[in-house]
Amino acid sequence: MAASIRLRRLGAVAAVAGGACFTVLGDPPMASSDRGAPGPTMTALKQKISDPLSAVPSREVQESALIGSSPANPLDVLVVGGGATGCGVALDAATRGLRVGLVEREDFSSGTSSRSTKLIHGGVRYLEKAVFNLDYGQLKLVFHALEERKQVIDNAPHLCNALPCMTPCFSWFEVIYYWMGLKMYDLVAGKRLLHLSRYYSAQESVGLFPTLTRKGKDQSLKGTVVYYDGQMNDSRLNVALACTAALAGATVLNHAEVISFLRDEGGGRIIGARIRNNLSGKEFDTYAKVVVNAAGPFCDSLRKMADKEAKPMICPSSGVHVVLPDYYSPEGMGLIVPKTKDGRVVFMLPWLGRTVAGTTDSNTTITMLPEPHEDEIEFILDAISDYLNIKVRRVDVLSAWSGIRPLAMDPKAKNTESISRDHVVYEDFPGLVTITGGKWTTYRSMAEDAVDAAIKSGKLSPANKCLTYELQLVGADGWDPASFTVLAQQYVRMKRSHGGKVVPGVMDTAVAKHLSHAYGTFAERVAAIAQNENLGKRLAHGYPILEAEVAYCARHEYCESVVDFIARRSRLAFLDTDAAMRAVPRVIEILACEHKWDRSRQKQEMQKAQEFLETFKSSRNAQFHDGKHN
Repeated sequence: MAASIRLRRLGAVAAVAGGACFTVLGDPPMASSDRGAPGPTMTALKQKISDPLSAVPSREVQESALIGSSPANPLDVLVVGGGATGCGVALDAATRGLRVGLVEREDFSSGTSSRSTKLIHGGVRYLEKAVFNLDYGQLKLVFHALEERKQVIDNAPHLCNALPCMTPCFSWFEVIYYWMGLKMYDLVAGKRLLHLSRYYSAQESVGLFPTLTRKGKDQSLKGTVVYYDGQMNDSRLNVALACTAALAGATVLNHAEVISFLRDEGGGRIIGARIRNNLSGKEFDTYAKVVVNAAGPFCDSLRKMADKEAKPMICPSSGVHVVLPDYYSPEGMGLIVPKTKDGRVVFMLPWLGRTVAGTTDSNTTITMLPEPHEDEIEFILDAISDYLNIKVRRVDVLSAWSGIRPLAMDPKAKNTESISRDHVVYEDFPGLVTITGGKWTTYRSMAEDAVDAAIKSGKLSPANKCLTYELQLVGADGWDPASFTVLAQQYVRMKRSHGGKVVPGVMDTAVAKHLSHAYGTFAERVAAIAQNENLGKRLAHGYPILEAEVAYCARHEYCESVVDFIARRSRLAFLDTDAAMRAVPRVIEILACEHKWDRSRQKQEMQKAQEFLETFKSSRNAQFHDGKHN
């Protein structure tokens, strides 16, 4: 009886939501001028970003530009934070013709933006809440996220893709319930739809996902409903944003920390920041008409730097993920469990040749290097074991990491009920605009809102409206899924053998595909380094990451440390902690050559890499006493 009432209620509300959807989809399309019509500025930008000979300004040039600002000649905007939102703000502001600087204490994407679920999603869970709570506000959030989802994929197709996700159903009620809900998801997506969802029988489902169990919760599998969301290589997308912003004219500097704010003589407005270069120790002042605080989980510490009495805006939440061998999930098909025994959502997705599973959502403290707790790892393994026909073992965990979600609260609210998955733009101190909350999927529109607020706060005069809606990132222009064949056919991998002899190697399909997806149309630059500079060896057995990538990232992507490379330019630390550790000595050798490091700096880099990788709880470096999973 309860099930039938629930189903009838879903059907009734679906009709209402569907009507709302048709209303929104029936609205006239936004005028091109509202998105920034293609014109001379856009054309010039695209040419500069896609030019195969273009190169980002050196770190020294970028630092000099920040130092060169003055009270009489300030930047328009100084962005603090180099995650997805901060780099998005820098790109948006630069393409509007504003003078922009960005500083990041660690590295681009060193925080939350590299530790995401890797999904570009509209929020199917939020749609369910919108339906059952009759919440049109939540429904609008889903509309907006689905529009941005498609645009993120279109703007960086080499780093993003559509991914089918399977939802197992162990009763006919679940089949109908999830089929209706996911068809509604399709409907809300409208013309931004990736692919239509559909039902598969139990036999078809096991054929598509061989490790899926046919038995669960004392019930047999009745089938699955498969829908589509987007997937990305998050930190490489973030680095692409930073490099695109630099090519568009923004001054971006990683490993540069704000240590205090500069104020006008009356003390009423922030007019810049005192910055420390964390690589050299050098300190300098940078002046700006507006400072944008995009520091993610750390935005409250910046706000307190401006005003000790500032009320917190962040409610931090821990999201833990584990990486398992590729045989846990088939290539090109994910598994989403909407409700586990304790009501949480768990997924298992193919990612860069391995399987990523998660996630948790629990209160946490804010720290620079969050670590996953063993009970959170156990929860994920327990949850997925209920849906698989293979033994789920703790010893199979190749890497496990924790990320801090900066859930946003309205600082003016009297209680925590205002915690939101949406973003908040707030200027609680003159000259300091804070943008926080939201999610990876909507980074572009979050940046647009933050720049709009900065323009208003600083009375800035942009040359044009927002241009980022259809602006492709570096490596995207002219890329297509077959681009890797050029690498495979036209390049070889020259490498040194154990005897020191240089020997040619084939640019095999796995390496060619990896380079094409990681660097887009700029992959040929990496292949040329591998061929011409004898850097064609793989860094780690079983992974298609080449030595040439270390040199390329040092020269063209602001890769300044070993951790920058193993964690964010490549994803080796996230994919396989032990393999990353084995690659570290060679990465140090190449970076030492590129950046002229002395022995002391090389030793320091080794120590920092070890400390960083110890926070990734693979089966080898985890402390556990586990009877069930062994």
